[in-house]
Amino acid sequence: MQAIILAAGLGKRLGNLTQNNTKCMVEIHGKTLIERSLDNLSMAGVTRVVLVIGYEGQKVIDLLGDSYANMELVYVENPIYDKTNNIYSLYLAKDYLTDRDTILLESDLIYDGEILNKLIASDEPNLAVVAKYESWMDGTVVTLDDKNNIKSFIPKSHFDYQQLDKYYKTVNIYKLSKNFCSSHYVPFLEAYCKALGHNEYYEQVLRVITLLENSDLKAFKIDTEKWYEIDDIQDYNNAETVFAPAEKKLKMIQGRYGGYWRFPYLKDFCYLVNPYFPGVKMENEIKAYFHALMSEYPSGLNVQNLLAARMFDCPQEQIAVGNGAAELINALSLVLKGKVGIINPSFNEYAERFESIGVETFVPANENYAYSIDELKVFSESVETLLLINPDNPSGHFIPVNKVLELVQFLADANKKLILDESFIDFSTEGPQNTLITEEVLAKYPNLIIIKSISKSYGVPGFRLGVLSCSDLELMQAVKSKISIWNVNSFGEFFMQIFEKYRKDYFKACETIANERDRFYENLKGINFLRVIPSQANYFLCEIVNGKSSTELTERLLIEHDLFIKDLKGKKGFENKEYIRIAVRNRADNDFIVDVLKKQIW
Repeated sequence: MQAIILAAGLGKRLGNLTQNNTKCMVEIHGKTLIERSLDNLSMAGVTRVVLVIGYEGQKVIDLLGDSYANMELVYVENPIYDKTNNIYSLYLAKDYLTDRDTILLESDLIYDGEILNKLIASDEPNLAVVAKYESWMDGTVVTLDDKNNIKSFIPKSHFDYQQLDKYYKTVNIYKLSKNFCSSHYVPFLEAYCKALGHNEYYEQVLRVITLLENSDLKAFKIDTEKWYEIDDIQDYNNAETVFAPAEKKLKMIQGRYGGYWRFPYLKDFCYLVNPYFPGVKMENEIKAYFHALMSEYPSGLNVQNLLAARMFDCPQEQIAVGNGAAELINALSLVLKGKVGIINPSFNEYAERFESIGVETFVPANENYAYSIDELKVFSESVETLLLINPDNPSGHFIPVNKVLELVQFLADANKKLILDESFIDFSTEGPQNTLITEEVLAKYPNLIIIKSISKSYGVPGFRLGVLSCSDLELMQAVKSKISIWNVNSFGEFFMQIFEKYRKDYFKACETIANERDRFYENLKGINFLRVIPSQANYFLCEIVNGKSSTELTERLLIEHDLFIKDLKGKKGFENKEYIRIAVRNRADNDFIVDVLKKQIW
């Protein structure tokens, strides 16, 4: 078995990475793409590799020489690489295609070596490696019949997003038999080049061949095996994360702070979101107006606030919409005066934003990080404003509504304010009924400032929505003055506009996740190295009780199982302690992580 690697291109879209350097010599974590590919080929038993080089080709020769890992290296030069596409590079190597069975691949790939092992081991002689189409992919796709025969190659120009569920992306790795190349591929390659020139792609020839009654080309579908095609700097950044070495992977995933839809294999138990809302009907309504929402300006802040007032049933002047709760926390930090009391451990955004006006911290003196109203009353004596996240993050500790109102009154009598973060309150046992964003409560307690992240409980973190509500109109006007007039996009605005039609669905979704949380809790308690703290939110704070490190567990789950949990090592309030936070997802995902945790041998 031999391999042919097409490595003649310029790689302009990689910018400085390919300045005076060919694409295949771009390094991922200290090793070039071409060396990674050759390592995989050697492990798969390939004995000869033909490299078609062009731009800066001599550097490839200087790097690799005439052999690599017991494989013979042969070079074919494309002297007009800047005027041709890869069909011509393959045309120049056509005599090798008819010499022996071949693995054909491109040089801008990074991939698991297991793909080659399985491909070569397959009894099928002619295979195209394909993967179910995902949002990060680009380029040629194929459609298949029920026997994995390739029905058609579909170029980018004919791509139809209405057919996504039928598409498989070509990974640009092929196994082609000597006989197939002699009887089908090379004759068509020669004819295609003569008829249409050299500025095409070799997959166009395969597209033509699949139109034959018996093309003999089948698809080899991959699923969990990882691969990435590196065309530009975004691809490079993603590939660095996907193929990060064990000691760097967790840090690189954590440092992205989201965008994990680019890694569909990753199960995210770190970030907190409602998996049961919105439903399909609401999603379809948003999709129906996609063009208008994308192509027209959103309304200004006043209209956004009007929609939020309707959604939360409070006066318009008493509510402000933010680009996520984070924007509102920042705006509030710019207008508050006096020291703020924070219960640690807590959501980092508050401590970071309020640091400029002064922060006093209180850490509960118990292993569950629980606290009472009486403790908060004592703590509030040294601050002008008290922050209460209810349910708390990350502990899930919950204070009943009547007790919160008692605390608000106590602080009002002392001329102090309470910031109440209700981002997770809809997951509590009585659900959305526990909210204090009501006209009656707000009017009675002008010292009460309520912040709510819509991302968390409403299942739309990509829309970036949050609200701040208070009947102190002077404070509200000051907060609004710190917010841009177009701070919320049209998709977030439309979500608030249509929400009322789906309010009952939302209540049901909150009830569903509360029930699933309680079931998940019982299962997590069966993990012998975890102490699981009861929660009224959509996550659990867990202590590791076998003397092992929370970071070690987080890394193992990520590296071995593509599970991403929240490592709380070093977080304020957890000094010298081993705690993690696990989000509540849907039933199947929750069962999956429980099964994995039960099999962890420490």
